[in-house]
Amino acid sequence: MRPPPAFDPAELGRIPAELLARYDVAGPRYTSYPTAPIWTDSFGADDYERALSKSAADGRPLSLYVHIPFCESLCVYCGCSVVITKQRERATAYVEHVEREIVRIAELAGAAGREAVQVAWGGGTPTYLPPDLIERLLDSIRTHFPVADGAEVGIEVDPRVTTREHVEAIGRAGFNRISMGIQDFDPAVQEEIHRVQPYELTRDLIAWCREAGLASVNVDLVYGLPLQTLAGFDDTITQVLTLEPDRVSAFSYAHVPWLKPAQSKFRPATIPVGPEKFAIFVRLVERLTDAGYDFIGYDHFARPGNELSEAQQTGALWRNFQGFTTKSGTDLIGLGVTSIGSFDDAFVQCDKDLGAWSATVRDGGLPAKRGMWLSDDDRIRRDVIQDVMCRYRFDPAAIAARTGIDPLTYFADALDGIAPLEADGMLVREPGGGFALTSRGRVFVRNVCMLFDAHLDPDAERPVFSRTV
Repeated sequence: MRPPPAFDPAELGRIPAELLARYDVAGPRYTSYPTAPIWTDSFGADDYERALSKSAADGRPLSLYVHIPFCESLCVYCGCSVVITKQRERATAYVEHVEREIVRIAELAGAAGREAVQVAWGGGTPTYLPPDLIERLLDSIRTHFPVADGAEVGIEVDPRVTTREHVEAIGRAGFNRISMGIQDFDPAVQEEIHRVQPYELTRDLIAWCREAGLASVNVDLVYGLPLQTLAGFDDTITQVLTLEPDRVSAFSYAHVPWLKPAQSKFRPATIPVGPEKFAIFVRLVERLTDAGYDFIGYDHFARPGNELSEAQQTGALWRNFQGFTTKSGTDLIGLGVTSIGSFDDAFVQCDKDLGAWSATVRDGGLPAKRGMWLSDDDRIRRDVIQDVMCRYRFDPAAIAARTGIDPLTYFADALDGIAPLEADGMLVREPGGGFALTSRGRVFVRNVCMLFDAHLDPDAERPVFSRTV
């Protein structure tokens, strides 16, 4: 597998405003293909059971995602599925229900004869759980899903509610990767988004993580937040660099008040958009790459030698609902309310309503709420989008060897659409009819992937995706 094309961060600063405006459109993040908005409610428990049984027969390695929905308070910018509560006793009942779900799904998936190569906990706030419940739940997972030696076992935490005792329990339980939200250290931004988190608190948490022996400490930033400025975010970058994280994720704020009504409190005039927002992102790319980080994808950075960086170089990089990951070719099983599973030929999302999900699991059922079966065309296009997202290439020879199709004929309509992207410096043609993304194309990779998306509706009355800038 060829390494990805070289990346030149200086190229981003030369993108003219007119071009930026043309590429600033609503588009999927492609953590899946087909994307979640086209899944249907007709996919239910029987479909989920069938998908798990087919997965068991295939025997592919497993990736597990556990959703912990609880938060003490709402971060107003947040687009995640959360339950706001201070009733701590709800955590114990929830863990008991997830444990029931683990037993049922492990049996159907034939987990005893397979290896889990990735375990990820997200939320919500996984450290809403007390330390003993964190250890208990991961132990339950290990009991029913054999976890491979060298597996990536990660947890997302909120520094504001994560204690030293939490970190010690996380280390004892066997987590080796921890990810924490920062978003922005600017006090004005923190007040506006209802997430006050001093630098010192984050610094101390990272020190505890290092002491606990966690191999990879990662931080999340968000650009495009209300009241955010180039100068203020530049100060945040300076502070982040002093923390020396192993990975940095930098997510674009998606302003979707029609989906997340809490965002309606933000005054539109305070939200950076277009060139103003892009300048914040460009500064981040420049400073992180100057500091030695590799630009992994359009929103991920990693230190050289980090397994994410190595996966990019070897062609093993993969994209799923956790973003970019090192564990390619896995079946993803989602555990917990609103979690998502991804199989070779199916997607499934569990019930988003905590009460309904709990009742189904308590009764021994499968809490599938929606999903879809993939056609042969879906699977071919999914793999091509993976190639473009993770390897920044459309390689006809590799696609033909993998699928048996003639890619130049099969994707003739999509390839007819690349001429404007080539003229705009987003890609360069390669021998054999393929193409590779340039440095600016790597930032606008979502726009390129949209050419191969057979389900995308450009005439939708209301956008369901965030903007690409």
